[in-house]
Amino acid sequence: MTSEQVEEPPPPEEPTGPARRVTPTASGEEGYRRGLGSRQIQMIAIGGAIGTGLFLGAGKTIHRAGPSIILAYAVAGVVIYFIMRALGELLMYRPVSGAFSEYAREFLGPFFGFATGWTYWLFWVVTGMTEVTAAATYVHYWWPGVPQWTSALAFTLLLYAANLISVKIFGEMEFWFSMVKVTAIIGMILVGLGVITFGFSAAGSDASFGQLWSHDGFFPKGVGGTLMTLQLVMFSFVAVELVGVTAGESKTPAKDLPRAINTVPWRIALFYVGALTVILSVVSWTAFEPGTSPFVAAFARIGLPAGAGIVNFVVLTAALSSCNSGMYSTGRMLRDLARNGQGPAFLTRLSGNGLPLLGTTVSVALMLVGVWINYQWPSKAFDYVVSFATISGMWAWIMILLAQLRYRRLSDRGLLPRSPFRAPGTPYTSWFALGFIGLTLAVMAVDPDARVSLYGAPLWAALLVTAYRVIKSRAPEVFDEPRP
Repeated sequence: MTSEQVEEPPPPEEPTGPARRVTPTASGEEGYRRGLGSRQIQMIAIGGAIGTGLFLGAGKTIHRAGPSIILAYAVAGVVIYFIMRALGELLMYRPVSGAFSEYAREFLGPFFGFATGWTYWLFWVVTGMTEVTAAATYVHYWWPGVPQWTSALAFTLLLYAANLISVKIFGEMEFWFSMVKVTAIIGMILVGLGVITFGFSAAGSDASFGQLWSHDGFFPKGVGGTLMTLQLVMFSFVAVELVGVTAGESKTPAKDLPRAINTVPWRIALFYVGALTVILSVVSWTAFEPGTSPFVAAFARIGLPAGAGIVNFVVLTAALSSCNSGMYSTGRMLRDLARNGQGPAFLTRLSGNGLPLLGTTVSVALMLVGVWINYQWPSKAFDYVVSFATISGMWAWIMILLAQLRYRRLSDRGLLPRSPFRAPGTPYTSWFALGFIGLTLAVMAVDPDARVSLYGAPLWAALLVTAYRVIKSRAPEVFDEPRP
């Protein structure tokens, strides 16, 4: 990825010796058009916290843990805030498009930059498969006879076409996708509070906050049951870091990015903790089943079938929104890797309207594997791709935290400029977040549904090491830049 500044003022004086900043591996501008305005950046950040993990995955977590899932989302939300503040500190030190790979390269070494770029690309390819799988599942609500794979194929091609127009169109789509999700969740919370307060609907007097502990307590499956949900809980939050990828196409990154990151706590409190608290108070946790959106099920149980249909449309929109973000991200990640000499050179080309057309096309072609998975294993497709997406997404978080810890040490010693948006509580908050991610990986190792991703991880790591060595042997200058 390029390490050029996205702002025009002169760069600060470079430190000498081992703390010298990484210089660009390609000359010239990044070439992207600054088509994302403040309102679009804000809604992309909000929409990144509301996706399939909440709308569909929460059904499985509720079934596994009961009301205690609210606590799991709250604690995980705190961890996500620590990660985002660490990212924010790095972004304000040097905002670049596709930031994670560049920061890993600068502060951890060339291999980690290479591995992070390709792993984050893989994450969004797999996430795209996850989201079209979810979208195809939602279509069954209206047309159960439609094969799941045909819906997945149609949605993939539709979003691919939309991503070929311009970044401004992408920003507008994400703005309205996110607006629908935000409005719907707020509406669901208000309806749920009305049911609890006034007792209307089929739920009647059963709806109360007492539902949170009246069916075998707040931890009906024990603490172990709650821990076993961590993989799906963390998957719910993957994509919040997408705001970092928009840095190179934001009109005013110094203003928009900190503001978007600082909204993380209230977004999580409202959209996860608040929404799930209300839903589990309206309908007992025992009524929810895996594979069914708890939001759709809740409206159906309280006797509002029209509301259930509306909510199903909303969750379909959420899935398409996330897939749309994935297509946006993967094309830029591939182009940045190619510009650094770590990918095929033809992927550096931009279309006439400033879009990484070839990178997006290659990524979407691989997303079509998700259509085949939906054809082969329609009932297990979501579980399979979620586990792969979670582990590759968490790698980006680990790199963000480790890079921020090293950057903070260097800036505190005066070897690098201090970021104007410093993460509070460092290094303790960053180490806490790393520990929580480690706990999640340990839980995945003992979960039969999630363990499949750990089988694939060593194969992916071996492929990355091999590719790195081959590229380094043929073009050692690609990885010559010293790290701090």
